[in-house]
Formats: sequence, structure tokens, C-alpha cells
Amino acid sequence: MKQVLAAALSLLALSAVAAPETYELEGNHSFARFGYSHLGYSTQISRFNKVGGTFTFDRAAGTGSADITIDTTSVDTGSALFDKHIQAEDYLDTAKFPKATFKAAKAVFKGDTPVSLEGELTLKGVTKPVTLTITHFMCMPHPMLKKEACGADATAMVKRTDFNMGKNAPYVGDDVTISIAVESVKK
Repeated sequence: MKQVLAAALSLLALSAVAAPETYELEGNHSFARFGYSHLGYSTQISRFNKVGGTFTFDRAAGTGSADITIDTTSVDTGSALFDKHIQAEDYLDTAKFPKATFKAAKAVFKGDTPVSLEGELTLKGVTKPVTLTITHFMCMPHPMLKKEACGADATAMVKRTDFNMGKNAPYVGDDVTISIAVESVKK
């Protein structure tokens, strides 16, 4: 009986140590970029300047989730004329769909480090399964904020035509690489 009680108490103690932690994305250091082939001449790379959201993970349990929102009206191609063009109905249609979201209910871990997030990307009113591959992940006390902070880089490949943005495909590449760089602070 004593052994059963001791085992139960040790499990309870472990569960108290291994608790999910939630981090809020820091808007000045979190961006989503996207790149695609332009007529085969070059890879065009643009970004969204406004990205927010949270992610929660439990390293000990190997679980995690994410809820990321991208303000599609903040697209930045480097050209005001092209910003307007890419926000038009044929592409992002930001008048009707000013936000894109990525909601992941599952994180895949290698040891105590997340290596991917499996979720759903909603873009232009269309929702599709997408896996973000985490290429870099690090947590440590933020030297200036004196709080626990984490940063990550992640990528995914999607097809424009899957999200009703197929204008000029295949000349303007259908494959789009999405890269997200985030920094976040523990709530």
C-alpha cells in the first residue's frame, strides 16, 4: 500500500512539473514571408508585416498547439503598386478576407524540441491541412525583458490553386513557400 501511495504521489509531482506553457508572439519580431517563381526568371519574396497569436507546448509531455493570425492587408512586396495588385480579388482578396490563420492542434517532437506543427491554414476562406516544419527552435530567458522567451523558424509549401488564387498559373508559380519567423514571450 505504501508503494502504491508513493508511486501515485511521484506521478502527481511529475505532472505538476510538466505543465503546458503559453507564449504570445511579439509583433515586432514575428513575420510571415512567402516566395514563388515569377515566370521562371526569379523567386519573388514578400512578407506580411503583422503576425500575432500564441503557441502552447509541454516539453515533458511532447505536446503543443499554435494559433497564428496573419493580417493579409499588411502584405509588403516592396512595391506599393504590387501590394495593391496582390491584395486584389484574383489573389489575396483582402477586402473580403483580411486575415489568414494557422491553427495547429498537434506538435511533433524530437526529444524535448518541437520539429513540426500539424494544423489547418485558412487563406481566402479556404481551409487546408498544412504541416509547418520547424527548422530552428530555442527558448531562454530574454536578456532585456527578463522573462522566458522562445523563437522559431518554420516553413511549409502550399499551392496557390488550392486557395483559389490560381491566376497566371503555371507561369507564376503555383508552389508557394511560406516561412514564418517568430519570437514570443511567456504569458
